[in-house]
Amino acid sequence: MVEYRIDRRSGVATYLQIVQQTKHALRLGLLEPGDQLPTARAVVEATAINPNTVLKAYRELEREGLVEARRGMGTFVTRSLGAAQPADSPLREELREWAGRARSSGMDKDDVAALITSVLDQIFEGEQG
Repeated sequence: MVEYRIDRRSGVATYLQIVQQTKHALRLGLLEPGDQLPTARAVVEATAINPNTVLKAYRELEREGLVEARRGMGTFVTRSLGAAQPADSPLREELREWAGRARSSGMDKDDVAALITSVLDQIFEGEQG
């Protein structure tokens, strides 16, 4: 089950944060086809956002073909994304250790994110994401 975290200072629309977090969960294998997304009520209770915001996010995911709403039953994942390594993969552990070293060297989260983005841009140059 995915637990949404809303960052009100991020500058990213709340519904897009839900869409992005759902896609991340799909890429990491935390959500798989057939899994049910949390109900709008559960998301509202956990995050204190407007129910229409949750529904807008779920509609966007449905428009992209990632989920389907089943009347009276909830919203369910219809397909997965990408071939990302599972959450417990060795690559994740290596990245976790690297991020720990970056933090120990004095970098903050934004510094690390900028560095990672820069490296990803170099490695995946010319590819569309």
